[in-house]
Order: sequence, then C-alpha cells, then structure tokens
Amino acid sequence: MISIPQKAPSLALVFALCSPAMAQNTAPDKGQYSLFNPTPRELWRPMSADRPDFTESPYTVDAGAMQLEMSFMDFGKDGKAESLSFAQANLKIGLLNDVDLQLVFTPFASFDDGMISQSGFGDSQIRLKINMWGNDEGETAFAFMPFIQLPTATDGLGSGHVEGGLIFPFSMELRDGVGLGLMFETDFTYDDIDDGYDAEFIFTGVLGFDLSERTGFYVEGISISSSDSDIDYRGILGVGATYALTKNLVLDVGINFGLTGEVDDVNVFTGLTVRF
Repeated sequence: MISIPQKAPSLALVFALCSPAMAQNTAPDKGQYSLFNPTPRELWRPMSADRPDFTESPYTVDAGAMQLEMSFMDFGKDGKAESLSFAQANLKIGLLNDVDLQLVFTPFASFDDGMISQSGFGDSQIRLKINMWGNDEGETAFAFMPFIQLPTATDGLGSGHVEGGLIFPFSMELRDGVGLGLMFETDFTYDDIDDGYDAEFIFTGVLGFDLSERTGFYVEGISISSSDSDIDYRGILGVGATYALTKNLVLDVGINFGLTGEVDDVNVFTGLTVRF
C-alpha cells in the first residue's frame, strides 16, 4: 500500500479565521522583527496552517511566534491493508518576518496488511518556509520550502534513508470568502529495488470557501507521478472543513479518496492548529 508522502496535511488558507492578510490594503513594516525580537501580538497576521489539506500555505508564522499543527488521528485503508497514526505534529517557530522553521514528527504509526504488522515512531522532517511575496499584503502569495526527511521511523515504517524535497506553494484570493491554493512539489525518495533515489512530482490544487465567520470548507485534487516508470500515476480527491474556536485555535476534519494508482482507498483525519 502506498500512501501520499508522509507530511503534515495542509490548508492553503484558514478562511474561517478572519479576512486573509493578503486582502489588506496596507501592512506595517515588520522587517525588524526576529526570533529574538518577536513581533508584537497585535501585529500578527491572520493565522494560516499547513493542514488539513495537502496543499501547503505560502504564509509563515510571525517572527517569535510558535504554531502547533497536530492530527488527533489519521486512518488509511487500502483493501485489507490499514494504516493508523496518532498525534502527527508540525511544530513551527518564526525566525524572521518571512521565514519560519518547522519540525514534523509522528510519535506513533502502525501498518497492518494481514501478513505484516508494524508499529512505532515515524520518520521526521525538518522544513524551512521562505515567503517570497504576499505574507502581509496583496491578493497573491508565494513561498519556497526546502525540507529534509530523517530516517527516525521504527523498522518497517520508513525507507531507512535520508530523503528530501522542494515545495512551491502559491495562493490567490478569488473573491471575498473564496481562495485558491496551488502547489508544486518535488520529492527525492529512496527506491529499495533499484538501490537509489527516484523523483516524485506532486501537483495539487485546492479551493477554500467561507461558510460562516468561523467555518470553512475545501475541496482538493492531488496528482502524483514518478521518475520510476514502474510506479503508476496516482490521483486523490480530498474534502474537509475547519472550525475556528478563536483566531488562534482551529479544529479540522478531512477525508481523501484514492482515484487511481497505489494509494489508500480512503484516508480520514482530524486535528487542530493552535498559535501561541
């Protein structure tokens, strides 16, 4: 069973929180703030998360702020094979106004296909998000995100090799309460059969809608292809929703459906994002 690459699911925009920062006409100059000179809370931009959908957000965490994006539960099923993880988390800290550092880790993951059963700690990622434009104003935003994946997983749950990739997320406000997120990602994954690395190419698109001041909805398409001709094209359709308890705390739920290729038939997840 092949799932979409391990990472924190994402949401291009958290529409339910408030009007996106990119919709502001003017923005204060926050270039002087850093990890050691934190951005005052009253100048924080509206919170944006890299979950629950797969498309990453181009917005960074404000300098000196921290943000935790965590899945309560992530369950996948492909025929008889089942995968389950708990508390997969993405911990972010703002380094500069346009740069944040992220640590993604999975405390518990399991896999069972009726013949093989494995459980334990998952692989971990270190990611750096660099916003190129639109962090605090404008109708569009774009970022560059390099990452490295460390083989911290229990035997049988990961490749056992260092992997990595490059992510390019883009977002656009289409109209009030409607946003578009696009992402291109290249992953370099280890191939046990060929004893080398393959490249995977991921294209995603997500539409997000404000249903109310607190509630948002999204629909997403995910396309995955590989440089290895033995690996078939994979297509996934996802839908989900967010509910903002406060401007710094959002609950979410989502479900992905495998359309083609070796991916989970269904993947269900729920979690939260909190900023402090």
